[in-house]
Amino acid sequence: MEQADTFERTMDGAREALSRYFGYDSFRPGQERLVQAIISGRDALGVMPTGAGKSICYQVPALMLPGITFVVSPLVSLMGDQVRALKAAGARPSYLNSSLTPAQQNTVLKRAREGWYQIMYVAPERLLEPRFLSFAQAAAAEGGIGVPLVAVDEAHCISQWGQDFRPSYLDIAAFIEALPCRPVVAAFTATATERVRADIVRALGLRRPETVVTGFDRENLFFSVEEMGDTAKAAWIRDYALTHADESGIVYCSTRKAVDELYLKLAHALEPVGIHVARYHAGMSQPDRTENQVAFINDAAPVIVATNAFGMGIDKPNVRYVIHNNVPESIEAYYQEAGRAGRDGDPAACYLLWNGNDFRLRRYLIDREFEGAARDPEAAEFARQNRYRLLNAMEGYCQTTGCLRGYILRYFGDEGALGVERVPGEDAEGGCGRCSNCTTPYETEDVTDIARAAVLFVRDSGGRFGRALVAEALHGANNERIRNYHLDDVAGYGSLSHEPTGRIKDVIGQLIGRGYLVQSQGQYPVVGLGPHAVEAIAEAPDSPFGFTMKRRASKARGRARVQRAVDLLRDEAAGIAPAQAGMPTTRRPHVGDDADLFERLRELRREFALERQWAPYMICSDKALRGMCRQRPATREELLEVPGIGEKKVEDFGDAFIAEIARFEEERAPEA
Repeated sequence: MEQADTFERTMDGAREALSRYFGYDSFRPGQERLVQAIISGRDALGVMPTGAGKSICYQVPALMLPGITFVVSPLVSLMGDQVRALKAAGARPSYLNSSLTPAQQNTVLKRAREGWYQIMYVAPERLLEPRFLSFAQAAAAEGGIGVPLVAVDEAHCISQWGQDFRPSYLDIAAFIEALPCRPVVAAFTATATERVRADIVRALGLRRPETVVTGFDRENLFFSVEEMGDTAKAAWIRDYALTHADESGIVYCSTRKAVDELYLKLAHALEPVGIHVARYHAGMSQPDRTENQVAFINDAAPVIVATNAFGMGIDKPNVRYVIHNNVPESIEAYYQEAGRAGRDGDPAACYLLWNGNDFRLRRYLIDREFEGAARDPEAAEFARQNRYRLLNAMEGYCQTTGCLRGYILRYFGDEGALGVERVPGEDAEGGCGRCSNCTTPYETEDVTDIARAAVLFVRDSGGRFGRALVAEALHGANNERIRNYHLDDVAGYGSLSHEPTGRIKDVIGQLIGRGYLVQSQGQYPVVGLGPHAVEAIAEAPDSPFGFTMKRRASKARGRARVQRAVDLLRDEAAGIAPAQAGMPTTRRPHVGDDADLFERLRELRREFALERQWAPYMICSDKALRGMCRQRPATREELLEVPGIGEKKVEDFGDAFIAEIARFEEERAPEA
């Protein structure tokens, strides 16, 4: 009984800290278990999607426990943003990284020794630096200020099985071992398969960690995949940005050159109508990168075109869309980048535009990266093959006609997150209803003859040729490559002369995706027989081979369905209930008024942000502004009831927001 009482008092304190600093009355799913474990002295591993509130899991304990908590993070910009946000909430944070001068670093360490800070963000490269290690050892020793917790953010970076391995993360275990008193160790990541999770536990030396995997599904995100040429991509992105001019979005490209080219096209089309565009990649100067990043965060430039070097350190919650102009290198990378949309929990859209050139470029970049790896050829080849494994999964995502959300969740081992999933062969009305494959009408097409001909030709040609060459030979092309390889002598040559080459390639792609054929790794992949090939080759009267494909019935109809699905998500977030079971559509009161009030409150927030040189979301989130619109608080006590508004925010900005709401109400009140 006494233990239960102690636990309840502890969690009461955690909830009080959550309310006081962050303005929330209760924890999100998974957060409470992790917070309780850390406070009670147990190691923890949290796998939670972007926007699910991982930082709360270590920030709340850090603000409750005596001493200083170290948060290991590779992201310099994120450190600065989180420290400013914590200061705005009334906490005492700090960071130590290369952005500070030596004199500033000395000041931070001096103040830390004196107990000024509750939490310190530090880069992994700095952990074993003699000066910092000496400070940390003194803090953790008997009589020191105490180090109750070491939290590791982006923990997947410690695993060579992941998409973002960083050797500096291997120093974390040595740093913890060097401390005279071992603190609680907690690791957090948004994207980790079961194998990567096991790697994190082993490499960090976590001791019986409380492990919470909240699920990878981001219900507020709409996913869409479109295959199109490079020119069509630029036009599509331009049109999307024009029709979403009041929204903030990120457009990712695979190379610096692609960023520069797309940026110029978008700026030419969007700047004249008042939509400012920024760009970001490692080839730009640091001042230019910083200026553009700040413009995006502060909503001065609502659209930014960037390589994947941008975004990991961005805590901006109101990104409404993420568009990939090229294919990312892995599902992990894609989900992390796409997950920068909708961090505030409101609806957002994630679009992936791709074509075959994207995969050719990715394979070229992988091979180039590992050229001449003479130091440890075996390790380099392992890493190269792992990168190809990750890219193959990405190719499967682009080509699947099943539920996109379901594909991602299966990849991360989270199959149970979806109640209903659209799979090939089922009607388009089923499925998650929040991805383009589940909202696009498809027609079933029997392509058994093409599929069997392709499998037989791959067998008879020895499995030594790429997808395009196999398709050309089946079509009966008479070119130099066909003649040089004597493919015109192989049985089946020209047997599909009545079929377009592109259609044959599509069928081969589906055969690869379903295991009838396999595609090798490397810059020039070849197609061979897969584990199910025998089913297509064998003539079995009792179970005849059949192969069908899904084809989009109409692009126009499909896009209309996609837009309706996105609109529905947005309507639900705005409090507009969809008509169901014959019931009329209902709206909560003041929907029209709320839009006007929201803009006035957003302008007030912008003024506060300019005054303090903060990003607007550090004053409060869009979600908190909408909460004010719905609840119309008239007192400080009522304002505290708005989710996301804590005591410090009320003290600093509450009276101004309350006064603005009162003015709005007075102006809209009917005359007596």
